[in-house]
Amino acid sequence: MSKAARQRSARERLAEQRKREQARQRQRRLLAVVLGSVVAVAAIVAVVVVVVDQQGRRDQKATVYSGPQAPVTRESDGSIVMAKEGVTKPVLEIFEDFQCPACKQFEESTGKTVKQLAAEGKVKVVYRPFHLFGQQRDPIRSNSLRSAAAALCVPADQWLSYHDALFKFQPVEGREGFAAEDLVAWGKDVGVTDPNFDKCVTDQQKKSQVDAMTKYALDERKVTGTPTVFLDGRKLENEIGSGDALRQAVESAAQSGR
Repeated sequence: MSKAARQRSARERLAEQRKREQARQRQRRLLAVVLGSVVAVAAIVAVVVVVVDQQGRRDQKATVYSGPQAPVTRESDGSIVMAKEGVTKPVLEIFEDFQCPACKQFEESTGKTVKQLAAEGKVKVVYRPFHLFGQQRDPIRSNSLRSAAAALCVPADQWLSYHDALFKFQPVEGREGFAAEDLVAWGKDVGVTDPNFDKCVTDQQKKSQVDAMTKYALDERKVTGTPTVFLDGRKLENEIGSGDALRQAVESAAQSGR
């Protein structure tokens, strides 16, 4: 091959190499554009999901409880008593944590019966909410504390409505929830007008009382889980699984105590 032919062949190979390199560069630029678009779309979707989720929480509106109940009073230790005048026995004590899924299930299956029995004058109910999840990781721990402290800020007249709202809007275990602004809003939904209510909730002014109620539950009453329900001091087991079973246990206790 002549020298001129060799030079022409080398130029052709170089030109072909340049074309291949240009093609690879175009592919890389196209891939970068595509990946950038995917990331941008993902970011937009994430923002939309967050906005929708936040809007969903804002749309959660608590309602005033209007079903059967007996007069409700708050005791100095923070517990809530629901009983008709003169009814002192049998005593049904309910230890609960508003972040506890089993407590929510108990409220959904048996809560109406508890209120009905009190309205009928067949039992004195004592609600004892406390901070069971103090040793858990966040957000479970903080959700539990915020809800318990907020519940203590609610006057007795609105407490049942607020109590039911906390279980209705209970965050999925392990997810953040019970934001201070929601806890305040639900209180106002059910009629709380105390001007100090907002600050009581947001500053967790009742934390020391929650701590005392938690100590009472864990140390004095040896509560190890929630819900824990006592009937005249006897811990109920299978009887709390349904409204009918609980009614039968309460009525039997009433007859045996006569």
